[in-house]
Amino acid sequence: MPHTIGIRREDMYSWERRTPLVPQDAKELQESHGLKIIAQSSSKRIFSDDDYRRAGIEVRDDLTEPPVIFGIKEVPIETFEPGKTYVFFSHTIKGQPYNMPMLRRILELRCTLIDYERITDENGRRLIFFGNYAGLAGMIEALWALGRRLTAEGIETPLSGVKRALEYPDLEAAKAGIRSVGKEIARDGLPREISPLVIGFAGYGNVSRGAQEILSLLPVEEISPEELLKLGGGSDRGVYKVVFREEDMVEPIDPDAGFDLQDYYAHPERYRGVFERYLPHLDVLMNCIYWEPRYPRLVTKEWVRRNYPGARLRVIGDISCDVEGAIEATVKATEPDNPVYVYDPVQDRALDGVEGDGPVIMAVVILPTELPRESSTHFSSVLKGYVPAIAGADYGAEFSELALPPEIKRAVIVHRGKLTADYRYLEEFLRKENA
Repeated sequence: MPHTIGIRREDMYSWERRTPLVPQDAKELQESHGLKIIAQSSSKRIFSDDDYRRAGIEVRDDLTEPPVIFGIKEVPIETFEPGKTYVFFSHTIKGQPYNMPMLRRILELRCTLIDYERITDENGRRLIFFGNYAGLAGMIEALWALGRRLTAEGIETPLSGVKRALEYPDLEAAKAGIRSVGKEIARDGLPREISPLVIGFAGYGNVSRGAQEILSLLPVEEISPEELLKLGGGSDRGVYKVVFREEDMVEPIDPDAGFDLQDYYAHPERYRGVFERYLPHLDVLMNCIYWEPRYPRLVTKEWVRRNYPGARLRVIGDISCDVEGAIEATVKATEPDNPVYVYDPVQDRALDGVEGDGPVIMAVVILPTELPRESSTHFSSVLKGYVPAIAGADYGAEFSELALPPEIKRAVIVHRGKLTADYRYLEEFLRKENA
């Protein structure tokens, strides 16, 4: 009997249109590896039911048969089935309170959970991700938000011509549109009251590189963080880009100590945040960093309270989207149909739109789905190499005997209803959720 897997429809977010396995890759897995693949029927997935049928993939409304089910985002609690193996982005590894009930249900039903985010090589580098596409879509959204904010202030710029990522038919059309805006800026310049226009990137990984790829379609000059602090005003041409690394964001508390990256990761309590010194010089901040509560924040609510109205920083593109995390003013996540809000520091609340006495926050939690075809195709092209091993494993075996490649085994958070050794720290968060 062939091993059977399911591709679930995404029903956690109304705008989620991605798929973990595109039809062509599913067809290849069936034909080359003898798998049986069932796609759950979906009316909104970027690849239609008929696309899967034409590829020879069976489409059903239920996924009762397959013991292994692949998805993208969190699975609604009521849809889990006892004893099955689920592969998706669970967003549980930081003990996220909003997903502890889901994790508890997985344990209760003696399911197995494999999380894409934890599929890593021996050095901890992630192997399957959407990061680049989050950056691409996030930068498009941030430029759109900036154009709208400036227009609301009565400042007309070519940026008002930028559309939202999901309004372009595909990524190439989006790039062409922004390239056209860049030509206008190169030809006519920007208004003196917003010159020089400075866009900062916190982080330099896949997410940041995707965002920078979009920004490069405008006439951009890169400067260092040190040069930013000395930058004058009045230039009416182009855009400046600044990329911030960890040593720009924090400094050792001990004045006699030097910055050491590995020491910072291991002992962040020895460091304090210094990023606020750059904020008065930025028009847009793109947050592309991984953050946990033990690290200093980039933007605090207190800084916003002290500096608004009147601060230069108009837009924060919070691609990382940790609610009240590195950007404490990110008080809620958003979806593509309503992507931005203004953080009101007086009332500590979000005001939908781009007008108000605070920064515009772009915090779309599912950014890659704004480029659903390209992002799904890329993700699927990587994932398909791991599917045969995941599908063929005997999940009835003890975890020590579970035959999975090491990069996949590292991603098994729950096995047969028990947290695996590397994830037993989550018991503390489950107890808090149950208290």
